[in-house]
Amino acid sequence: MDRLEWMRIFVSVAEAGGFAAAARRLGISPPVVTRALAQLEAHLGASVLTRTTRKVRLTDAGARYLEDCRRVLAELEDIEAAVSGDYSELRGALGITASVMFGRLYVTPVLLDFLALHPELSARVVLSDRVLDLIDEGLNLAVRIAKLADSSLTALRVGEVRRVVCASPAYLRKHGVPQSPEELVDFDCVVFGHERAVPSWTFEGKRGRVSVRPRAQLLGNASEIGIAAALSGRGLTRVLSYMVAREVRAGRLRLVLEDYEPEPLPIHIVYREGRRAPARVRAFADYAAQRLRADLAGTPRAKRPELVRAQASVKRLVRT
Repeated sequence: MDRLEWMRIFVSVAEAGGFAAAARRLGISPPVVTRALAQLEAHLGASVLTRTTRKVRLTDAGARYLEDCRRVLAELEDIEAAVSGDYSELRGALGITASVMFGRLYVTPVLLDFLALHPELSARVVLSDRVLDLIDEGLNLAVRIAKLADSSLTALRVGEVRRVVCASPAYLRKHGVPQSPEELVDFDCVVFGHERAVPSWTFEGKRGRVSVRPRAQLLGNASEIGIAAALSGRGLTRVLSYMVAREVRAGRLRLVLEDYEPEPLPIHIVYREGRRAPARVRAFADYAAQRLRADLAGTPRAKRPELVRAQASVKRLVRT
């Protein structure tokens, strides 16, 4: 019995939670499973499982080794599929990361539909507002909302988002509508930030870049805090356009200072190894790119310069 077979048996034991269950799954006898695990541990010089009378548990080393075994076995299946030209049945595990809110609203629904199409696949999702290193975290793909630095990652652009300022119509009727970023110091604001100090909001105007530190009664580390406050009429908040697309379309929130918005941020799906990436990674990247492009088409779009000029002309005609 070779090391690959030991690895397959080890993965089955870990997933089934026991030797007998793994033996039934693999169609072999329990003593064969026991011998294979003993040989594997002797080869590694470390214990990967702890046995009790009722259950089998992974050691710390075993947990790390399990992820490596799954990756190696999945890559072997991809190599064999490439030789045979058979990609109809995708197998193995996917590791995906995205920011918390975008992952919840957009990435997770796409992933669930993809898994339904490929029942032999499994996936691990890590939602974090920090940029995670794919190699360090053992992940295959990331959805990133930012300008990408030069890297060896393959990137598929799926859309863009704006940094928008919004408030409820009721708040704007009561307090007025800011006409320039400098006026924000006269309005109530709910600000998103990870530090204790209130961060500045940067805008792009006719005179160039403008930075304003808003008057914030509430500072939170999650955009949902600002959105909830804005919906309840407590003030202005600044978020990414996809976060409030539904509320803006429904009229529950209104965008302000649109002519001062900075350049939109691109959204990319990124993954390692390019064409050498496993088939399941490339298949999901292509599937997700198509879905996300369609889904993001409904988010608020920046005003086109020609439209802004046309609106200004109409306003001048109305005044005259």
